[in-house]
Amino acid sequence: MAGEVTDQLVGVFQNPGLLMGIPLALAGAVFMSLGAQYQHRGVEKVERITGTQGATGLSMTQLKGLLTRPSWLIGTLMLGLAVVCQLAALAVAPLIVVQPLGAIALVITTLLNARVSGQSPTRQSLTAIIACVGGIFLFVTLAAIYATERGITERDLFVILAILLVVIILLFVCWLVLRHRMRALFYVTGAGILYGFVATLAKAVISRIQAGEFDWVTLVCVIALVAAAVAGGYFVQTAYASGPPDLVIAGLTVIDPIVAVLIGILVLGEADAAPLWVQIGFGVAGGIAVWGVFGLARYHPQMISESQEHGITRGSHGPSTDSGPQGPAQ
Repeated sequence: MAGEVTDQLVGVFQNPGLLMGIPLALAGAVFMSLGAQYQHRGVEKVERITGTQGATGLSMTQLKGLLTRPSWLIGTLMLGLAVVCQLAALAVAPLIVVQPLGAIALVITTLLNARVSGQSPTRQSLTAIIACVGGIFLFVTLAAIYATERGITERDLFVILAILLVVIILLFVCWLVLRHRMRALFYVTGAGILYGFVATLAKAVISRIQAGEFDWVTLVCVIALVAAAVAGGYFVQTAYASGPPDLVIAGLTVIDPIVAVLIGILVLGEADAAPLWVQIGFGVAGGIAVWGVFGLARYHPQMISESQEHGITRGSHGPSTDSGPQGPAQ
């Protein structure tokens, strides 16, 4: 009888150790927000020094210039610590529990950017932030209770790699054709999708190593992980040149988890034990978070201010919106 009860337990009730992944993921979110702010500052300084904008893609000169900026290097170090924390979290907890917790970085980054830019968040942008964070934490709560893990097979890895290949081709085509018309939201979306695969592949590689199954397929996953991380990093740096850092973080902390969670549910089977009402709850929570990201893109004070400079009406206030003074990051 006791064995039958144990077999019926799922999520945290089956594996209390997965709770260790939550503080590790939250620590990673803090490093992510700080790293984003410092990297954004470095990109702005390089743009001022070179006298060119990187909104349609950073040039090789700008990329080399970033390597000489202390603020950008500090931000990169912090993002590296964020990755370490996330990998440690993925080693002890399911993907659908760990990945969404990066949403806390959105709150920290928004407060930091408001202080640096001198632009206080508007009521609409705060509502959007609450929607992002609220949707993500609702999702994590459900996932922590019902998430399960199983061994990752070679078939799972082939499916993930095939989907990633298609995504990379589509993003590359969009970048070639539409990069002069697409700004921050395109690069944020692309980076979020790629980083979702990075997290998924990292989880797969860690699980395979823990199971003692490091073979050639796992090595291919490592190579694909590095390639996706490099491409995602380029998109992120270009997004910093196109929009405010909290918009970038908003996209990454929602799009990244959505991609990782979808793969975790559909390919890795981490929600197989969840009843129908919980799966509906996943969809509702994800929808709320996505709505928040698009709301922040529409009502962010810095985005409204920059749109007014080009005669574009954004949000519900139009040109009369008072965004406050805008100053460059120091």
